[in-house]
Amino acid sequence: MLQVENTLFTIVMVIYFAAMILYFAFITVKKDGVARLAVALQIAGLALHTAALVCRGIGAGRLPLTNQYEFATSFAWGLCLVSLVFVLRFKFPVLGAFAAPVIFLIIGYAAMQSREVRQLMPALRSNWLGFHVSTAIISYGAFGVSFVLSVIFLLRERMKGRPFWDRHIPGREKLDVISYRSVSLGLLFLTFTILTGAIWAERAWGSYWSWDPKETWSLVTWIIYAAYLHLRIRRGWQGRSAAIFAAVGFVCVIFTYIGVNTLLPGIHSYA
Repeated sequence: MLQVENTLFTIVMVIYFAAMILYFAFITVKKDGVARLAVALQIAGLALHTAALVCRGIGAGRLPLTNQYEFATSFAWGLCLVSLVFVLRFKFPVLGAFAAPVIFLIIGYAAMQSREVRQLMPALRSNWLGFHVSTAIISYGAFGVSFVLSVIFLLRERMKGRPFWDRHIPGREKLDVISYRSVSLGLLFLTFTILTGAIWAERAWGSYWSWDPKETWSLVTWIIYAAYLHLRIRRGWQGRSAAIFAAVGFVCVIFTYIGVNTLLPGIHSYA
C-alpha cells in the first residue's frame, strides 16, 4: 500500500502542477473553458490525493498525520479542499489561480520530507490524534484561502476597469465578506485544535498546557485571527487593513508549522 501511495503522490503532484498551469492559462487567454478544465483537474487531484492518504493510513496501520511529510501533504489536501469549496460556491476560478501555487508549494515541501513510516511514540497513541490534527488541517486550509483572498483583495484596485477581471473577481466588498467567512471557518477549527490538544496533553503528560513552542505559537495565531474578527464585528473594520491583517495571520500559521519545528524544538517536534 505504501508503494501505491508513493505512486499516487507523484501523480497528484503532476496533476496539481498541471492544474496550476491551466489556471495561469485561464487568466492569460481569458477563456472560461480553460477555467472549467483547471477546476476539473483540481477535483481529480483532490480525489487521488484522498486515495493516497487512505493508502498511507492503511500501509502505516494508523492515521497518516504524525510526521512532517504526512502533515504537509495533508495540509496541501486541506487547502485544496477548502479552496475548491470556495471556488465552486462563489463561482470564483480566479481564486483557484492564486491558490494553486500555494498548494503546489506545500505539497512540494512534503515531497522533500522523509516518507519513512516509524512506530508511534506512546504519547501519540491516542484517539485524540485524529480529532486534533484533522481540525488543524481544515483550519490551516481555511487560513490559506483567506491569505489568497487577501492577496486578490490588495491587487483588486489595479485590476479595476478591465472587463475580464471585473467579470471574474467580485467587488472589494464581496471579497472582504468571503475572506471574513474563510477566517471564521479557520478560527473555529483552530479553536477545536487547541481544545482537543489540551485535553490530549492532559491525558498524555498530565498538564493541559505546557507553553511548548508550538502551543505558544498556535495561541499567538489564534489571538491574531480572533483580533481580526473582533475588530470587524465590533468596530466594522474591513478593507485594505483587514486584508493585510489576514495575510500576516497566515505568515504566523506557516511559522507555527515550519518555523517552530525548525527553530524551536519541543514536544511537538515530531509533527
